[in-house]
Amino acid sequence: MALKSTIYKADCQISDMDRGYYQSHNLTIALHPSETEERMMARLLAFVINADEYLVFTKGLSTDDEPELWKKSLTDDIELWIEMGMPDEKRIRKASSRADKVILYTYGGRNTVWWNQIKPKLERFKNLSVINLPKEATAQLAPMVKRTMQLQISIQDGQIWVSDDQNTANIMPETWLNNTK
Repeated sequence: MALKSTIYKADCQISDMDRGYYQSHNLTIALHPSETEERMMARLLAFVINADEYLVFTKGLSTDDEPELWKKSLTDDIELWIEMGMPDEKRIRKASSRADKVILYTYGGRNTVWWNQIKPKLERFKNLSVINLPKEATAQLAPMVKRTMQLQISIQDGQIWVSDDQNTANIMPETWLNNTK
């Protein structure tokens, strides 16, 4: 019998001064049985950074044909493809050919060796950005993990503040590659 995903709910109040985006999002996030809470919170952070009314979580780990998040146009074209982790060059190439813009979020602190090896291969993709979420940043989100979360998020000058009723995290993502200007 296959293990089922655990469902989390996150009510996110987003104030993104960098983009002029101020919205509330009630999100349902499935934690895959093989996924850690840290990875789930990194996915949530990727959503928050790129929040949009058309940005949605996909089946993610359950399928090879979809990213973690995507934004599609009304004509079903993929405008934004968001990947997590340390995928191989083949997956990034596929994403770059299917989407207008691709953002890869790395996390977990063991990714610099991977990045140094793959960077020359990824620099050729003109619609790709690579953002690192430092280990200490994603670790700050761990105390906020609850089945039902109420989160306030402020983004200004590239800095992200995430808080709930007891904890506050200050996150400064590192841009490793930005070919999507």
